[in-house]
Amino acid sequence: MRTAHAATKCHAKAKATGRRCKAPAVNGWKVCRMHGAGGGAPTGPANGAWKHGGRSNAVIELQRMTVGIARLAKETIASIP
Repeated sequence: MRTAHAATKCHAKAKATGRRCKAPAVNGWKVCRMHGAGGGAPTGPANGAWKHGGRSNAVIELQRMTVGIARLAKETIASIP
């Protein structure tokens, strides 16, 4: 029980009262398990809401690279006399 008392407390505050949560914070986090420590959905295909990845960071980066290459090719062709 001594370790529970020595643990850092959750930093979350109630909107209504302005008081801090009294629960111990999860190791490596500033908040307790009720206030989001270790939470959040996984990114990418591991997420249950993942559909097709057409707007994923990898695809967006690939599109930017493609546009850059096309722009460079257009400038190169325009510079040829």
